[in-house]
Amino acid sequence: MSRKTRRFAGAAVAGACGLALAAPALAAPAPAASPSAAATVASSATPAKAATAKPGAAKAASPRNVDVQILSFNDLHGNLEPPTGSSGRIQVGPTSTETADAGGVEYLATHLKQARAGHRNTVTVAAGDMVGASPLLSAAFHDEPTVDSLNSLGLDITAVGNHEFDEGYTELQRLQKGGCIDDGDGANNQNSCPDGAFEGADFQYLAANVVEKSTGKTILPSYAIKNFGNGVRIGFIGMTLKDTANIVTASGVAGLEFKDEVQTANKLVPVLKAKGVNAIVVLIHQGGTPPSGTPYYYTCQGGGQLDATSPIIPIAQKLSPAIDMVVSGHTHQPYVCNIPDPSGRDRLVTSASSFGRLYTETNLKYDTQRNDIARTSVQGSNMVVTRVVPKDAAQTELINRFKALVTPIASRVLGQITTDIVRAQNAAGESPLGDMIADAQLADDSTVKDGKVPVVAFMNPGGVRADLVYNSQKYPGENPGDVTFEEAFTVQPFNNYLVSMDLTGQEIYDVLNQQVTGANAASNKILAVSDGFTYSWTKTGTPGVVDGSVAIDGVPVDKSATYRISTNNFLSDGGDGFAAFQGGDDKFFGGLDIDAFADYLEANSPYSPQPLDRITLVP
Repeated sequence: MSRKTRRFAGAAVAGACGLALAAPALAAPAPAASPSAAATVASSATPAKAATAKPGAAKAASPRNVDVQILSFNDLHGNLEPPTGSSGRIQVGPTSTETADAGGVEYLATHLKQARAGHRNTVTVAAGDMVGASPLLSAAFHDEPTVDSLNSLGLDITAVGNHEFDEGYTELQRLQKGGCIDDGDGANNQNSCPDGAFEGADFQYLAANVVEKSTGKTILPSYAIKNFGNGVRIGFIGMTLKDTANIVTASGVAGLEFKDEVQTANKLVPVLKAKGVNAIVVLIHQGGTPPSGTPYYYTCQGGGQLDATSPIIPIAQKLSPAIDMVVSGHTHQPYVCNIPDPSGRDRLVTSASSFGRLYTETNLKYDTQRNDIARTSVQGSNMVVTRVVPKDAAQTELINRFKALVTPIASRVLGQITTDIVRAQNAAGESPLGDMIADAQLADDSTVKDGKVPVVAFMNPGGVRADLVYNSQKYPGENPGDVTFEEAFTVQPFNNYLVSMDLTGQEIYDVLNQQVTGANAASNKILAVSDGFTYSWTKTGTPGVVDGSVAIDGVPVDKSATYRISTNNFLSDGGDGFAAFQGGDDKFFGGLDIDAFADYLEANSPYSPQPLDRITLVP
């Protein structure tokens, strides 16, 4: 039996309501699953305070009830090594200074093995963004190392998230089924199949609400049925957020439709019931927001509640009462909450923060007479992935192997900085690192077409993923202030292309107003702008740009004139709600944003942060 077939014994997979797949299933399902061998290592996970679907109402075990364990996590983002800084800590006490180091797949794998000990019926699932926006160790190899890591730690099923589409949906399908990319053996600092082969995911990706417009078929299966044996079967429906197309590069999802999450899941309920599956869990890459500055166990079992505007709340409230549990993600937040279903019954909704710092353990009873989950038995807790347990040997070997392969790329010093360059924005929305990146994009000559040179560059704040830290040395011979390619890549990990285009002055005003209106009205997205471009904006009255304040090198922008501008392909396609970029004329694709950033560092070393005087917020 092959490695891939062995994992899927006892797990049936299927597509959308018509059951036709746009991509083939990985293996034919076996009629029943053999129970997983239980680990014998004692658990050492740090428990959260208990949360239940209805506290105090857990049913006593009886011959008709079978124990089932569901382990879940979300938003790993290819963090194989223990994440550093705030990304590698989790708040464990009432104050924000009470934190613990957490995360790293060597420790996550051990915690999961220990959690499975003594559980005959266990399944491990995830809620998307396993890959994408990943550290260089994974991204340099098109996230193949993360897929191999997830295979090793025993992931069974995951929903797709928006970042699974970072390199396009056909690349996502390749991660599922395997195979290599002919990428020039390291061109653009990426190298598929450095060991000669890539077998793909043993686990099943689910994409119930992602449909090819031309065929009406899902790009991956809609659901998977986990057969534990002895008649115990649970169906898992997997989805990404319906707004995915607005937050990924348009070319990567061209021809796809992202359907409503509630409608999609509710239509699949009768499909699963027709197969004799009454126990249903939704894995969804959409989430909620707990109160800030609170410990990981606070919401909802420690007294906190999700913010009323959390996108997951209306989704959970409208999902069919036949759905027993929701595993969520996307917001990178920790919570284990009860949200009533349409019939008023409590239903567990969980999320395990991000980067592998937490996992959720849910235990429940499966009623073999009703062939369904006993809803009142469902108990969930978030568990910290501490770093005091032994490292998993297989994960250590995988990390060391790819570290050796990536070191020549990662350790190259590009230049020096004189102090930390941070991405935190001031009140006006300007940041030192955003300014630096915008300047780098304006300086890149790959976007010059027919002698037309851009006069301003725009950068989205969500694409700036980390700070440049002065005192951060990882490789032998690296000095304080040195910036390596790995550090630069961590700041800009998406491999977006730079795009130049013509915009009228009015369209530039439209871009700036879209920072605080429409899709960005509730949460403003202030773009970084290059040196020489200045403007003022206000939150008072009608939010937006102060008319007449926009200038280039001190000269007011003429709304009827045409200007050459530069940005990345994500914004060019209207990402993050900036539709005005879509109307640009004479678009021309240049090089990669990371190459522009690296070149700028080399040409402007040592670099010091510039004054934050480009954007002004007025009363």
